[in-house]
Amino acid sequence: MLNLKTRPASDAARHSLQAAGTPPLLARLYAARGVTSPDQLKSRLAELLPFDTMKNVGAAAIRLADGISRGEQMLIVGDYDADGATASTVGMTGLAAMGAQVGYLVPNRFEYGYGLSPEIVALAAERKPDLLITVDNGIAAHAGIEAARKLGIDVLVTDHHLPGDTLPDALIVNPNQPGCAFPSKHLAGVGVMFYVLLALRAELRKRGAFATQTEPNLGELLDLVALGTVADVVKLDANNRLLVAQGLRRMREGRARPGIAALFAAAGRKSEKAGAEDLGFVVGPRLNAAGRLADMTIGIECLLAEDMAQALPLARELDQLNRARRDIEADMQDQALALLDGIKVSDGASLTLFDPAWHQGVVGLLASRLKERHHRPTIIFADGGDGLLKGSGRAIPGLHLRDALDAVDRRAPGLILKFGGHAAAAGLSIRRERFDEFKALFETVAHESLTAADLTRVIETDGELDPAEFTLENARSLAGAVWGQGFPTPLFQAEFRVQSQRLVGEKHLKLRLTGGGINADAILFFQDTPLPERIQAVYRLEVNDWNGNQGLQLNLAHWAGM
Repeated sequence: MLNLKTRPASDAARHSLQAAGTPPLLARLYAARGVTSPDQLKSRLAELLPFDTMKNVGAAAIRLADGISRGEQMLIVGDYDADGATASTVGMTGLAAMGAQVGYLVPNRFEYGYGLSPEIVALAAERKPDLLITVDNGIAAHAGIEAARKLGIDVLVTDHHLPGDTLPDALIVNPNQPGCAFPSKHLAGVGVMFYVLLALRAELRKRGAFATQTEPNLGELLDLVALGTVADVVKLDANNRLLVAQGLRRMREGRARPGIAALFAAAGRKSEKAGAEDLGFVVGPRLNAAGRLADMTIGIECLLAEDMAQALPLARELDQLNRARRDIEADMQDQALALLDGIKVSDGASLTLFDPAWHQGVVGLLASRLKERHHRPTIIFADGGDGLLKGSGRAIPGLHLRDALDAVDRRAPGLILKFGGHAAAAGLSIRRERFDEFKALFETVAHESLTAADLTRVIETDGELDPAEFTLENARSLAGAVWGQGFPTPLFQAEFRVQSQRLVGEKHLKLRLTGGGINADAILFFQDTPLPERIQAVYRLEVNDWNGNQGLQLNLAHWAGM
């Protein structure tokens, strides 16, 4: 049987939300996610947290405005994931709209690794920039910033990652830096860059710059902000939900930029029917594939495309890269599971694996898959060349991964060459000959940090659906809301009898289920063996849109025989 736990929902919060007009089912779901007031559900741009409490954002706006007035050459240094790509595109588009001379540079992960390293500064210097602007990186770039300083190049850091014990000597905008009073600490890198642009526009407005040029509508960047925010799996607090809701609204109204519309099209979807899950599981992976297997320049150029004729070939290339990524990941997962055959996972508090054949662009995805399967904090390493291993980790609740790596670093200084990240995910580099040492020490830290309860998988659900709640209207309401990290997609539980089942697409089961007053069609992805007659199931309530007809469908997330 599944180990299930129903999320508690405050009756007072639920009644307050219903009294304000929230439909009953949504009121219950929102209350179970900590929403206590209708104000927390506002999605108008006027309710966006103001920029002026973000540390250094005013100084950053002045520096950028001065640079624009002097005709300085600005160069954005991005990251090679979806957050970095969207942040680079937001920076490029927004700064250019305000009169800046700006270009971008994104490191190839296989040649340069992550962030503003001295090597990237040397590469950037060939373009003779006056100002480097980091997006989604830079908070730990001490050496890179020092290298830029020696070359006479200013650096503006915009980042959202957690800082180390010391900050680099640069102008920094990061809600997680010490002394920043900005209420939301969960902005993605693209969100931070968007806020910098809001401050810059206000500064230019104060200087009268828009008397002679059109004031840009920064709302046009919100589809990018939504994509980067969801794809980076940051917590969807009220402010992030507002940003995502606004971006999704643009897409659903047919106002998605050509690059995003093309990525939907390459996946066989329509941006006009976009949901938050589409950004995380359809568009985001295709964009990320460029950074994982090739060069994120492809992804940024797709997002910067001015029309579909430009965007579609790039989106199709990204789609092909994503297909290749899936094949590589599947092979690596098979190999990893074979390695685990001789290990009793239940005996340990962590998983740390390495294989010299593994692709470093896919280790994060493999870590995520194995973490989900075995409910253990997981770090996967690949060969990084020159005797180095490059790893990516994913954590379970109860373990703050960056803090855990910091604990390892303090106990064995020099074991980890560099690391960074946040609570749920992190990256690091070690020397190949010290893999076993790292594995043992990480296991010690994980064992000390996690309890037996932490290591027991518990599936949180929103309880059972009343048959009266099993409606197409409710399914549409769920599809139209913003769900994601820290604000999980609703899951319901029930016991069913399997009336019929058949294989579709060679690897999925199409089912007819009955139980608890509910008769429903259902889909179980990536299951090609029949289910028993009676099951306990955890499912999502979805709209099945097929050939222009809409119907209800259960999407099974977990099941167990009874």
